[in-house]
Amino acid sequence: MSNIQNEVLAANTEYAADFGDKGNLPLPPARRFAILTCMDARLDPAKYAGLAEGDAHVIRNAGGRASDDAIRSLVISYKLLGTREWFVIHHTNCGMELFTNDIMRDLLANSLKAATLGHSGWHNPGEGPGSPEGGYINWLTFSDNSRSVVEDVMRIRNHPLVPNDIPIYGYIYDVKTGKLVEVPEAMTAGKATK
Repeated sequence: MSNIQNEVLAANTEYAADFGDKGNLPLPPARRFAILTCMDARLDPAKYAGLAEGDAHVIRNAGGRASDDAIRSLVISYKLLGTREWFVIHHTNCGMELFTNDIMRDLLANSLKAATLGHSGWHNPGEGPGSPEGGYINWLTFSDNSRSVVEDVMRIRNHPLVPNDIPIYGYIYDVKTGKLVEVPEAMTAGKATK
């Protein structure tokens, strides 16, 4: 067993010992909202949004992008579990701004080992094996953080499975201050209509 695995299991044992009545939390989120955000380890949606267990759905992926799977989760969140408001929250200093689809595809085609970032960009640590399968994936990279929030809010708002009466809010979390910064164009695009 690795040290990380041991640490996780020890933490879980401690957590479960004080689990209390959390096993009785209802399936629908108590505060009836969902957050789509990045998987970046510096972001703690429970802290920056004031959440307790059972309060809200949190959907995370690389970049907090409105991928097909993220939209699938949001639709389930609304249709079956009653959320009525959604937040799209990207963040400053996001790794998704550090590469393009072509860079990712080239890296994967040459090696499946972890790449490193140097002064001249991304590099594979050695030779293959690689795979061309990365060429079939849209990695949803971006170069303009505010623009990506607007694009994601608009993609969700215009999706045929998303009701018009759900407000979709767009923010950027500042990793240096912990503040949520509103993206005005996203807020306009995400307004609910009845």
